[in-house]
Amino acid sequence: MSCSADAVKDKLLWNVKKEVKQIMEEAVTRKFVHEDSSHIIALCGVVEACLLHMLKRRAAGFLRSDKVAALFTKVGKTCAIAGDVCRKVQELQQQVESRKNQPNGQEPLKRQGSTTSKTPVLTPQAIKHIWVRTALIEKVLDKIVQYIVDNCSKYYEKEALLADPVCGPILASLLVGPCALEYTKLKTADHYWTDPSADELVQRHRIHGAHGRQDSPSKRPALGIRKRHSSGSTSEDRFAASAREYVESLHQNSRTHLLYGKNNVLVQPKDDLEAIPGYLSLHQSADSLTLKWTPNQLMNGTLGDSELEKSVYWDYALIVPLSQIVCIHCHQQQSRWTLVLVSQDGTQRPPLHFPQGGHLLAFLSCLENGLLPRGQLEPPLWSQQGKGKVFPKLRKRNSNKSVDLEEMPAEDTSTDYVFRIIYPGHKHDNNASEMIEMQGFGANLLSWQLEHCSQGSSCISCSMGSSPYDIPSCCTCIHDRTPLKMLCESMKRQIISRAFYGWLAHCRHLSTVRTHLSALVNHSIVPPDRPACAAAGLTKELWSKYQKDRKNYKELELLRRVYYGGVQHEIRKEVWPFLLGHYKFGMAKKEMDQVDADIALRYQKVMAEWKACEVIVKQREKESHSATLAKFSSGSSIDSHVQRLIHRDSTISNDVFISVDETDPVEQEPRGQEEPPLTAPPAAAEFDSPDSGLPSSRNYSVASGALSSIDDGQGGSFEDGPEEEGSAEGARTGHGARPGLLQPQDSVPEEQPGSQLGSQDCLVDVASVCAASYTIELLDTVALNLHRIDKDVQRCDRNYWYFTAENLEKLRNVMCSYVWEHLEVGYVQGMCDLLAPLMVILDNDQLAYSCFSHLMKRMSQNFPNGGAMDTHFANMRSLIQILDSELFELMHQNGDYTHFYFCYRWFLLDFKRELLYEDVFTVWEVIWAAKHISSEHFVLFIALALVEVYREIIRDNNMDFTDIIKFFNEMAEHHDAAEILRIARDLVYKVQTLIENK
Repeated sequence: MSCSADAVKDKLLWNVKKEVKQIMEEAVTRKFVHEDSSHIIALCGVVEACLLHMLKRRAAGFLRSDKVAALFTKVGKTCAIAGDVCRKVQELQQQVESRKNQPNGQEPLKRQGSTTSKTPVLTPQAIKHIWVRTALIEKVLDKIVQYIVDNCSKYYEKEALLADPVCGPILASLLVGPCALEYTKLKTADHYWTDPSADELVQRHRIHGAHGRQDSPSKRPALGIRKRHSSGSTSEDRFAASAREYVESLHQNSRTHLLYGKNNVLVQPKDDLEAIPGYLSLHQSADSLTLKWTPNQLMNGTLGDSELEKSVYWDYALIVPLSQIVCIHCHQQQSRWTLVLVSQDGTQRPPLHFPQGGHLLAFLSCLENGLLPRGQLEPPLWSQQGKGKVFPKLRKRNSNKSVDLEEMPAEDTSTDYVFRIIYPGHKHDNNASEMIEMQGFGANLLSWQLEHCSQGSSCISCSMGSSPYDIPSCCTCIHDRTPLKMLCESMKRQIISRAFYGWLAHCRHLSTVRTHLSALVNHSIVPPDRPACAAAGLTKELWSKYQKDRKNYKELELLRRVYYGGVQHEIRKEVWPFLLGHYKFGMAKKEMDQVDADIALRYQKVMAEWKACEVIVKQREKESHSATLAKFSSGSSIDSHVQRLIHRDSTISNDVFISVDETDPVEQEPRGQEEPPLTAPPAAAEFDSPDSGLPSSRNYSVASGALSSIDDGQGGSFEDGPEEEGSAEGARTGHGARPGLLQPQDSVPEEQPGSQLGSQDCLVDVASVCAASYTIELLDTVALNLHRIDKDVQRCDRNYWYFTAENLEKLRNVMCSYVWEHLEVGYVQGMCDLLAPLMVILDNDQLAYSCFSHLMKRMSQNFPNGGAMDTHFANMRSLIQILDSELFELMHQNGDYTHFYFCYRWFLLDFKRELLYEDVFTVWEVIWAAKHISSEHFVLFIALALVEVYREIIRDNNMDFTDIIKFFNEMAEHHDAAEILRIARDLVYKVQTLIENK
């Protein structure tokens, strides 16, 4: 029971630490914290959870639902600071209640008339945590919590977090930092609500993602108000001002003329929603005519409390340029008129339902006047004396006669009309062929039919034609329905033409895919369900069967199971050496033992070599540093250039290698004991930080030049030992190249074949003998790499349970052994991250050394000395441009981050820092198996899957390069690895099928 209680306390404290870290980072980054920041809400939530842990029922109040309010009220009776907070909270609550009780129409007037007594606007989350939030903003939360901790027996059980003698004071201390910050109410350009945390963005998408989807294949044009600009940093005031500006534009103004306006026009935006009333308006500018419909809920032009609801209504608003409309359908249903607009591509806009009365006729009349002089309605409205504009009286034909509708009874009057919007350029009665050409039919199509036709009354022979082109030669009139039929025929031809050109574009697209992406995937598709389902992965039972009968189990089948299902954790230690190439599938037990023996011998030999060199490096650093201190302590002058070089050299040794005790000889130091570093001068930070990750020649030349100056140019001023003399001689004889493994070193593993390394005395003797065999440049290179390795090993996954001091020493030995064999590359930051999971799974430094060497054959090309990273970025650009062109365009528009530099860490470490440790194991083994199953470049598809998982969030928030880096940094270790791997496999399969043209 005590273990679980301690775990709960630790979890609560960890949550507080996390949120305190977030809010302090925001304060450092922006120089301020807004009062309504999401980080403040999150911090208040976790602090409340701590305050409510094991709270006594008497302190919480028997009948009160708000336990935090009850606690603050009770503490406020004896603590003056808490009492002040209680009074301020009560005032805020009264103001919020009075604001809720005000009529909706009075609030905008109050805002315009009074700017001094403004009622605070609190979000629902701020009201929920109003007690802790108020104490935090007043900068007294830490004092109140400290008071509660000091008097915890009154309010808490003995097992409570605040009653704990350790956890309680820690909680109060954690709140000191946030209470010292400055909180502002100003609305700035990077206001909080447009820059939420990654967790908040994902949570919003989960809640509202399904609602925002458009089921219609032709998405309705959205309102031209961007709620978020490229970086997602538009403030609430800017959005509110934009909304007000839009609403003001619906009325008469200097830029546009209002031709028509009518409220309570109904529009049904979706099939599953009821019709929404709104304001319909027709606007005419210098060169365009625009129809707008705005829901009534948006007509006040302000942002109320329900921002989500308003954002939905903004999506429903309509802006229709009438230049895109070719037909207007009018239908009468139960004394109500419905108007449907049809675009040039044949798509219909949502129907507009007019109220009862002559509102539709008035709208059409205003529309007809607005189209003039460049356009007109076809057929035009009729003018009737005493009534003004009326609907045209159309003729209704039958097989025997033509009857005018004016002569028919009222109940048979047609109630459906179709008007076309035409822009003939000239009058229709004189240039009918030009009108038809402008409608897209072509002038030469019907010119022969129109030669002998002139406007006149309709005839029965015209109506008997079965085709719009079957106009008899004796006809003296233009067929009344010919334009509409020609429009339909033209639309058919356009549809067929678009289908053809779409098919042609698809063929060209496939050709591009085959040209640029064929090298990224294997052309043979390995299915997940044949010969058996591989979703379960490589299990312990299947692996045991393979070990018993290696000949009957093919390598491809085992790799297929790893690719589609991973490896069971219990057998990873046995399987990983096969996946990485340490063993070959099908090897016998004796062959595997021989490989292990060879690797062990090689590892022992390399260990002895670099450890002997390390002794020389440390001895030289001690002597040069002590000589430098002696020179400075003597008060004698020294050349400024040499002094600067000595200082830069000392910064390397001070940080890691130099002991405070300068008088002890090397032989008396215990081997594994850590030497406390001296305090480095401030300039030490300027020397090549391992964070740069660039093992440039500048690093080597500086150290080499420093030691050369010290040893050669200032040789008379320092204590010269045999090592320096030999090193100088070696530098003269073998300058610029690493020497071969000399006889004293080679003899070490032969003299002691069973041990990992000899005793300290033996190494010192070997170092003394072979010191002359190393050049100064080599020693400087080794010193620099050891410095970087020691710095990274100490901070490598320090929170993971495996990395104790003993295992960190093993990690260092493996890394130093690898770097010793690859001094031309050296150590680069990130290599320890790649080695650490291998150490965790294999738990054998010799086996980890071999597997790491195989892994680095691929991964070393991602580091700055290789050229694979630029290739990855180029391939990512091609993949996303072909597989998700919409997202590519968005990335190109919002600052153009299609260079994909935000993926650098993903590729460098194989997503090691993006996932939890357990997920890293699965992802890595799938990457290793994918080389043989689907793609050698599977990391590209994992990166693309990471982007695709959050594509809706990226799109909806219009993220730019800075936003997307921040988002993925915050989402690290929060990804669903199984989902990402599934999407990555699907993307590989999609490319494979594109190449095969299936």
